[in-house]
Amino acid sequence: MNTQEILSRLTLTEKISLLTGKNFWQTQEVDRANIPSLWLSDGPHGVRKIRDAENQQYDIVNATCFPTASSMASTWNRSLIKKVGHALGEECQAYQVDILLGPGVNIKRTPLCGRNFEYYSEDPVLAGECGAAYIKGIQQTGVGACVKHFAANNQEYDRWTISAEIDERALREIYLPAFETVIRESNPISV
Repeated sequence: MNTQEILSRLTLTEKISLLTGKNFWQTQEVDRANIPSLWLSDGPHGVRKIRDAENQQYDIVNATCFPTASSMASTWNRSLIKKVGHALGEECQAYQVDILLGPGVNIKRTPLCGRNFEYYSEDPVLAGECGAAYIKGIQQTGVGACVKHFAANNQEYDRWTISAEIDERALREIYLPAFETVIRESNPISV
């Protein structure tokens, strides 16, 4: 059964429930349609799974901490980055995580961005190639990847309410190409 057939059998309430979470880390299930709840875990340098998603305590399972994206990108070694993604996918499987929230392919444009370590580079070609390799590695294991933080999320100050005003040329030449590359080359399960 394809996605359109499944959606056509869902009620409006069930469709809306899929747009919300069961809790902060799990999607809502629809038992009647055999749609399971999926468990998401923060990444991108390790599986940061909360033991009990219902009570929201930050009791996190022990996990491997891999090098930061900025460190991996400095190697220019896509096959190594793919191996890291694969290892992360295997760890997700061990912890019953369905989707890992990573990689981060935003562009480093200011030293004030608190997430610069999560992003590969200030170069959109390098960021896209590294992100695609990472996603391929994760998704080879049957775990989904979520490329983030779409797009132009490159500062921390007032990050929940900031309005980024970006010239269209800069958007197309700097901020969006890495996302385009990972979507075209590795088909991430989510953005």
